[in-house]
Amino acid sequence: MSKRDYYTVLDVAKTASEADIKKAYRRMAMKFHPDRNPDDKAAEEKFKEVKEAYEVLTDAGKRATYDQYGHAGLDQQRGGGGAGMNPGEAFGDIFGDVFGDIFGGGRRGGRSQVFRGADLRYDLELDLNEAVFGASVEIDVPKLCECETCKGSGAAKGSTPSTCDACHGSGQVRISQGFFQLQQACPRCRGSGKIVKNPCDTCLGQGRIRRSKKLSVKIPAGVDNGDRIRLGGEGEAGRNGGPGGDLYVEVRVREHEIFQRDAEHLSCEVPVSFATAVLGGTIIVPTLDGQVSLKIPAETQSGRVFRLRDKGVKPVRGGARGDLFCKVMVETPVKLRSEQRELLKKFDESLRADDHQHTPREEGFFEGVKKFFSGADR
Repeated sequence: MSKRDYYTVLDVAKTASEADIKKAYRRMAMKFHPDRNPDDKAAEEKFKEVKEAYEVLTDAGKRATYDQYGHAGLDQQRGGGGAGMNPGEAFGDIFGDVFGDIFGGGRRGGRSQVFRGADLRYDLELDLNEAVFGASVEIDVPKLCECETCKGSGAAKGSTPSTCDACHGSGQVRISQGFFQLQQACPRCRGSGKIVKNPCDTCLGQGRIRRSKKLSVKIPAGVDNGDRIRLGGEGEAGRNGGPGGDLYVEVRVREHEIFQRDAEHLSCEVPVSFATAVLGGTIIVPTLDGQVSLKIPAETQSGRVFRLRDKGVKPVRGGARGDLFCKVMVETPVKLRSEQRELLKKFDESLRADDHQHTPREEGFFEGVKKFFSGADR
């Protein structure tokens, strides 16, 4: 059966860089690896095909031969033998080759390991207005960054890391234990495949230094407590040319002195004078968009809630804007003068003269008390 074009197998262009080929290989290897597809022969064959294509296209000599002569040129180089896995090659070796390269394990063929940088989290406190309407905030993030002096190599200026003589650059060593062979990170180079004999003075051979970096974070309107904003590649720097991790900015909204938030809705307590609650009137209510007028009907009781539509929060993930719920709290007068006290006493006496006609709740309450205690005497 004729073989498919290696570029088609990896779904990359013929002009693809080695980094693009590696990225495509990782994606497809993760998808078709036998450990993820047990007892799936089709996936196993696809994995072999992907691995074969990758090994050819990441070898400069083999790729040049393939580009010029195709599969026939490679077969002639191998003396007619097929590429890909050897009959005795175990899937354990393939696992180390594929997933070791992805997650930090060694690779055969003299290639050093590549490590992705760690992800970071930053807790960001916002005012309610910033969370509701969005903002652009500058943050200062301490993290491990690539050393600018050695460009991450760890070697002093004018020198380069040398290949580890223990693992020959693979970053892995094999240890025999009885009938089994185990593969582990090389203890001499710590899995990097390289030895820095003349370390950089800035990073002391680590390739990374800890420093703070200022970042501008765009806060979308409507975020709430616990929402996270991802900044790709702004985590810690990778090692051996590996990609940087991601930075996750987690939102915390400060308590507001007036408003409480519940998802897309806001609520607040509004003090109302005794006279306004009895006679009715118009009061000024604050909202996040400015002040609005709220009409209070006559005989409004303390605790009544008024709803102002579309004065809440528009959710960050879409949907209608919430409402503002205003809870009326009738304010009891304080620090009264003697003449004011006398007036209130006369007013109260005039109300009681009408036999609770003006205070239905009070009358209902005491009637309930009478029934409770009369029932308790039985």
